[in-house]
Amino acid sequence: MIFYIPKGEMVMIESMYKYMKVGLIHFMAYPVMNGEGPVVETLQKIAEDDYFNAIEISWIKDATAKQAAKKILDTSHMTVAYGASPRLLTTGYDINSLDEDMRQTALATLKEGIDEAYEMGAVGFSFLSGKYPGDDKKEAAMQALINSTIELCNYAKSKGNMMVELEVFDRDVDKKSLIGPAADARDFAAEVRKQCDNFGLIVDLSHIPQLNETPEQAILPVKDYLTHVHLGNCILSDKAHPAYGDKHPRFGIAGGVNDVKETVEFLRVLLYTGFLNPDNPPIVSFEVKPVGDESPELVVANAKRVLTEAWARV
Repeated sequence: MIFYIPKGEMVMIESMYKYMKVGLIHFMAYPVMNGEGPVVETLQKIAEDDYFNAIEISWIKDATAKQAAKKILDTSHMTVAYGASPRLLTTGYDINSLDEDMRQTALATLKEGIDEAYEMGAVGFSFLSGKYPGDDKKEAAMQALINSTIELCNYAKSKGNMMVELEVFDRDVDKKSLIGPAADARDFAAEVRKQCDNFGLIVDLSHIPQLNETPEQAILPVKDYLTHVHLGNCILSDKAHPAYGDKHPRFGIAGGVNDVKETVEFLRVLLYTGFLNPDNPPIVSFEVKPVGDESPELVVANAKRVLTEAWARV
């Protein structure tokens, strides 16, 4: 199917903050994915930067650090979202595993994440699907994921009004996740939404080329379920590169796929569908990570410049 998004018809003269909450994924920009490390210091740095009015955090294992982080977030006036992917990626837990013990283990840690997300004042809770098990087991894995997601949505709703969101990842490059191509993401989301109105999807600009899709192909089929997006880059041309695959290198890196032009195209689709809107501005977060000895602050500054320039060109 071919989609067409009008080009040159949208000239943005208004502030991007009217249409989105600009965020940063804390645990990607800084080395705190395992729930430890300089969590408080780096969170403080982001909170002091008024370019951001949203932030995505993850688990914080130390109780004292968690309370300090909560104080920063409470003071900052930023919208907070909680990314639970580190709870799965650093442990190997699989939420759509056909091994019931494994599925229950993954569910348990994600429910702990929902508890922590509420504690930290998050408005959304995100996770990713488990491994794609092959065509012969796809249907069973999909049903397992649907069952798990409905249980997570019901658990979250029993405690408040937080959204539960599944992020779409690659199928055969790096994470090799069940969800997945836009058609599968749409079918999965439709099934969950039949029972859960607090569920949505996250589409990431850096995952789109890994799925061999265009922004139109990735977004239009799931537009009715889209609640959150990420901005990032990827390298696909050199498998020997340390940032090959789903490593979220800075924009403009040699061999990278996404830069200002691709960000403009992505934003145009999001505006065209009404996802970016002034009535209920959604979270649009950078997912960027330093490569090697790159400075996190420079990588974050790079991303900010790209979005500022892209918005001016939309």
